[in-house]
Amino acid sequence: METTIEPAYGTAPLLLIAAGAVGLLLVLIIWARLHAFVSLVLVSLLVALATRIPLADIVPTLLDGFGSTLANVALLVGLGVMIGRLLETTGGAAVLAETLVRRFGERRAPLALGVASLLFGFPIFFDAGLVVMLPIVFSVARRLGGSVLLYALPAAGAFAVMHAFVPPHPGPVAAADLLGANLGTTLIVGTVLALPTWYLASYLYSRYAGRRFEIQVPAEIAGGPGTEAPARPPHFATVLAILLLPLVLIFGNTGISSLITTGAAPEDAWWVQTLVMVGQTPVALLITVLVAIVVLGAGRHSRAQVERIVDGALGPVCAIILVTGAGGMFGGVLRASGIGEALAGSLASIGLPVIVAAFVIATALRVAQGSATVALTTTAALVAPMVESTSGLSSMDLALIVIAIACGSTVLSHVNDSGFWLVGRFLGMDTATTLRTWTVMETLIGLVGFAFAFLLSLVL
Repeated sequence: METTIEPAYGTAPLLLIAAGAVGLLLVLIIWARLHAFVSLVLVSLLVALATRIPLADIVPTLLDGFGSTLANVALLVGLGVMIGRLLETTGGAAVLAETLVRRFGERRAPLALGVASLLFGFPIFFDAGLVVMLPIVFSVARRLGGSVLLYALPAAGAFAVMHAFVPPHPGPVAAADLLGANLGTTLIVGTVLALPTWYLASYLYSRYAGRRFEIQVPAEIAGGPGTEAPARPPHFATVLAILLLPLVLIFGNTGISSLITTGAAPEDAWWVQTLVMVGQTPVALLITVLVAIVVLGAGRHSRAQVERIVDGALGPVCAIILVTGAGGMFGGVLRASGIGEALAGSLASIGLPVIVAAFVIATALRVAQGSATVALTTTAALVAPMVESTSGLSSMDLALIVIAIACGSTVLSHVNDSGFWLVGRFLGMDTATTLRTWTVMETLIGLVGFAFAFLLSLVL
């Protein structure tokens, strides 16, 4: 739980501090070549001092942001890369890649990866889905050649769109609840808008970025181009079943939770609590790791070899986890200092139409503090009084406002967003290249999605 501090300054000084912090961070990482982890920790400390967070609260504030991010990311990344490395070393990733390429054709392989990620991304969070899907992405990229961005951006964009637009992900669920929007309507509207938004802003953009930026598959994470295929790779159905297992478990959690809410399932029943627990993302991934060890390792590797495989998967991602946690620390300090709330409060008083104000406030919060989920939920709380005071809003209007908030919370992912570091480090990109690719794609997703939502609000 993050520390809440009473802001020491007004809006203008806080925004200047935030802008200076981002600028200093970029200088340290890009020009001074200081490691991103060290740079993020240093700048987080300087921001805490500059915003006059009490000295006794500075370290707890830093640790809150770092720890809460690691609590969400470390387990998912660690378990996810184990699944990915097992799929890779046993030939499962290559089997799935070859099947996708054969069914869709080589020219449409990036489209196939994106479509698969859209399906997987319905119940699975961005971080977990990405780390499980990347081995398949890397296998396709190695087989067909070209920049890894051509194959990775459609997948990453699909998970990002689904995470922001579509329940049961926490951001749109919380925003819909705060605004009184019907969850079913929000689900339908979010899904309908997510598909063309992904195609235009992620898939088509990846074709440009793949030509513009020649990024090789990162050998230290993906196992390298010299990785030999095993003599007896698993069947396609086996690989697909392992990939679908966490999706089914998580989806079961979502379904049971919905039944509890409607009173159709007894909340205190042991079987209900069991299904809810095994459907939690870390538990679902843990179960999948154990199944993958047994199913993929049997007859292909000894127990000692399997242990070495899963152990070797963790080493390359330690830096990714630490940098991601430090990014969460930076965002946590910005939230605790009151920078985001000060900016959003000023924007709320301008008098824009509700759907436009929702997008602008969410964008400001996203840029100021980094977390898409925080931007979604905070904006919904700020916009709720405006929604209540506006007469004539239909269920469709409320759902579109939720999507507008989701769009604003997606744009301009940069150095204070843990997802920025996760994607950049996994794909082997430096900070400047990540800004020119991932940040641009996220911004396009937000802008295109909002354009669709705004046009629908005018028509319907």
